[in-house]
Amino acid sequence: MDFELKPHPKIPKAEGPLLVCVLDGFGENEVKDDYNAINIADTPCTDALKEVPGRWRTIRAHGTAVGLPTDDDMGNSEVGHNALGAGQLIDQGASLVDQALSSKSLFEGEGWKLISEAFESNTLHFIGLLSDGGVHSRTNQLFSMLKGAAEKGAKKIRVHILTDGRDVPDGSSIKFTEELEEVVKELEGSGCDAKIASGGGRMCVTMDRYEADWNIVKRGWEAHVLGEAPHTFKDAATAIKTLRKEGSEKPVSDQWLDPFVIVGEDDKPVGTIEDDDAVVIFNFRADRVIELSKALEYEEFTAFDRKRWPKTRFAGLMQYDGDLKLPTNFLVPPPAISGTSGEFMAKNKLSTFVCSETQKFGHVTFFWNGNRSGYFDESLETYVEIPSDTVPFNEIPEMKAREICEAGKEALRSGKYDQVRINFANPDMVGHTGDLQATATCCTLVDKCVKELLEVVDEMKGRFIVTSDHGNADDMAQRDKKTKKPIVAEGKVVSLTSHTLAPVPFAIGGAGLPDDVKLKEGMPEAGLGNVAATLFELMGYAAPSHMLPSMIEE
Repeated sequence: MDFELKPHPKIPKAEGPLLVCVLDGFGENEVKDDYNAINIADTPCTDALKEVPGRWRTIRAHGTAVGLPTDDDMGNSEVGHNALGAGQLIDQGASLVDQALSSKSLFEGEGWKLISEAFESNTLHFIGLLSDGGVHSRTNQLFSMLKGAAEKGAKKIRVHILTDGRDVPDGSSIKFTEELEEVVKELEGSGCDAKIASGGGRMCVTMDRYEADWNIVKRGWEAHVLGEAPHTFKDAATAIKTLRKEGSEKPVSDQWLDPFVIVGEDDKPVGTIEDDDAVVIFNFRADRVIELSKALEYEEFTAFDRKRWPKTRFAGLMQYDGDLKLPTNFLVPPPAISGTSGEFMAKNKLSTFVCSETQKFGHVTFFWNGNRSGYFDESLETYVEIPSDTVPFNEIPEMKAREICEAGKEALRSGKYDQVRINFANPDMVGHTGDLQATATCCTLVDKCVKELLEVVDEMKGRFIVTSDHGNADDMAQRDKKTKKPIVAEGKVVSLTSHTLAPVPFAIGGAGLPDDVKLKEGMPEAGLGNVAATLFELMGYAAPSHMLPSMIEE
């Protein structure tokens, strides 16, 4: 690949830097009512961007536009930042797994050969998010793997489930569990000893990310591996209904269920993980299973006391960190993403400043750079991670937006960087709590931060891109599919905690941008993958030929 960036024939390089500002979870929804947190927030800055002729539009951020199987699939921060940084359309996790299951290649690779060594005399364990949300996992993929394992000789299977309520409606865990129990019965009927063994809610059991709270992983380890939890039940459906406090005034969300263990008639756990067992994590998305992968794979491990470390045949559904080669074994090979914008920046000696808080730091670094940890050229790249709070985000909806804003302004004024790239996590992370007012509050603050950053861009005679990676805060209510009206249950609007299918805003500008530089009219299929080429043109370079087309008018 030719990495040389050539000057743009019409757009000169700016005197100041390019700001790339990602408002995570900030969708542009056609429904603008009192349950659209962005609509009810005070957002004069982002509102004003919409009014500049030729400088604002929306772009697609879900489904086939970001490499997912269908346009019914919600976008997410991982695939979103992959597309933003790579400027290419790449088959992503769910699509890759679907292809591997359809072709049967999943059952033929080295990862499958490894776990199959446990089929005859040991237990095969599956751990992951029981959901059809398509963000971290999908139930149909799990069911196909369970059936495939039994058909290929697995004698004993245990499933360790994490309930969702975040990417899917709260309360749907019961439906998914009952569906899994039917599959388990089918396997038992074919002669395979199959059972659900443990579980818990995704936000307090197992699925921490970016090492924000290892206690979450510790609780999962104790339940899944050791068979230790504060609650034991004879079956998973009863466990979930009980822990949700069904019928009470304040039921517990699926996200926050306590860890539980299933026990047999002898009151002993039915599925602890032992030496020589096989373990598969069935999430395809990486961020919330990397820590569990480390606990399962690394002999040297100090994040928490594992009490015992079984030597297992461990494989991820995918490899979750390409640079760490973690896990060593996996069932579906990762997508190869080369020629990303970050790689082009480094090879052309262009300097970059990147900042976000812990919850999204990996997105503007690892995922932006094509699933690559570390730096392309450390002498040219400055990465600043601001530690996130470890409380529910609606309790402190401001999160670290103010600190990120100040770091961004300092970087812009420093004169050291050709590009300043930041991510505000608030609209997504607070939106996931389902707290409408807290989400509106954080959107108001983020808008203020954007205003301050754009003022510094103008001060430095630079240019900017303001966009998002997917929708979330733009709709906080579950809706009737036909009328679009909020669904009401027991006198209350049912909260929506998942991402949305809404497009996202895309705005350009800055005092350093010539007046005649405008966005193209049309391009209805333009999505996040078109941003990288646009980014280079705004920096005064011709876009690399392998990238999706720029949105700048020729």
